[in-house]
Amino acid sequence: MLAELLAEPGVTETAAHNGLVGVMAMHAGLEPATGEIAERVAHAAPASSYIVTQPHDLAWHVPSTHYDPRASDRLFRFLDHVRIAVSIHGFGRVDMDDTILLGGTNRRLAADLGAAIAAETSLRTIVDLDAIPAALRGLDPRNPVNLPEFGGVQLELSPGARSGTVRPRLIAAMAGVLAVEQRGLCVTG
Repeated sequence: MLAELLAEPGVTETAAHNGLVGVMAMHAGLEPATGEIAERVAHAAPASSYIVTQPHDLAWHVPSTHYDPRASDRLFRFLDHVRIAVSIHGFGRVDMDDTILLGGTNRRLAADLGAAIAAETSLRTIVDLDAIPAALRGLDPRNPVNLPEFGGVQLELSPGARSGTVRPRLIAAMAGVLAVEQRGLCVTG
């Protein structure tokens, strides 16, 4: 499915290798502001980035588990380069408008990100996997966020979490945690 998406007119795939921490947005254009947030967090951390952006009129949701690195040289090289990843997604639930769900296999980093975001914003952060809807937990081993050596964190951002008023504080909180993570990875090799 990924190869087909990337072949669609107007779809762009970018990757930058700036650190051992990687920030991803696989549904940019489809899930508003996720690409911009990923790009700004990666720049501020600094971290590597992988972003797939589709035109707004395409609206093709390829599940993360179908982002097979064998279908994209850029994705393969990104995952080969980073040791930990953070994937930014959007979701919408009526009862969770100002909420961030932190799934993925790296539970320590999920807790660190959740605490920093909660301290800097008015957003509700949910780190407890049992409290996250099963479809949004990001635990599938085929999900690219879980493929680096130390796994990763899947952030599901509600519309309120992606809004312009909270976005700068969200980006700063995430970038601060990922900068510390980057330094730790560089020290340990």
